Amino acid sequence: MPPATPKPETLAAFEAAKGFMPVDEGLALYAAAAEAGALGLPLLEVGTYCGRSTILLADAAREAGTVAVTVDHHRGSEEQQPGWDYHDPEVVDPEVGLMDTLPTFRRTLHRAGLEDHVIAIVGRSPQAAKVWAGEVGLVFVDGGHTDEHATNDYEGWAPHLAEGGLLVIHDVFPDLVDEFTGQAPYRVYLRALGSGAFTEVAATGSLRVLRRTGAGI
Repeated sequence: MPPATPKPETLAAFEAAKGFMPVDEGLALYAAAAEAGALGLPLLEVGTYCGRSTILLADAAREAGTVAVTVDHHRGSEEQQPGWDYHDPEVVDPEVGLMDTLPTFRRTLHRAGLEDHVIAIVGRSPQAAKVWAGEVGLVFVDGGHTDEHATNDYEGWAPHLAEGGLLVIHDVFPDLVDEFTGQAPYRVYLRALGSGAFTEVAATGSLRVLRRTGAGI
């Protein structure tokens, strides 16, 4: 059976949204979300930014009759701060002088018609993970790119991933270019494989999809 694909209007909304994920990785994420949605559990994303990838998770959740949950403090990750290559001055709140991607994210979901299929948690990922009580069918790790943040996201949310659920890690780059290009996600990916709890099922660009096939992290 070929992998599930988003509706044309969903893909168009994804391509129009502010963000960094290329189309081929987005299609791979959607296919994973559609598969995981069959478990009937929430699809969890760490790292909302402006909602580009959230569109895909929300559409997959809608099709599966579940919900997408996305977690972000909306102040931007390390490489998005002023002076770095991924900084976007359009998402800086002029009143407080800090990044605030939440308004852009909400507009993104509204334009895509997907607001009813998303729960947005505004806060720090480790804190949200500590108060999350249930299982999820998918964990998409796409937050901060330091070892501290990537490890916290993995350690916080992987324990909530149901048996047979999918762990998706973005920005996995084995070759060192600079400290923000994916070495921390790569190390998390290696840790997940080395744990014996996950089996890799797909790789597209910098996106890795692993299935929970055992206990632990």
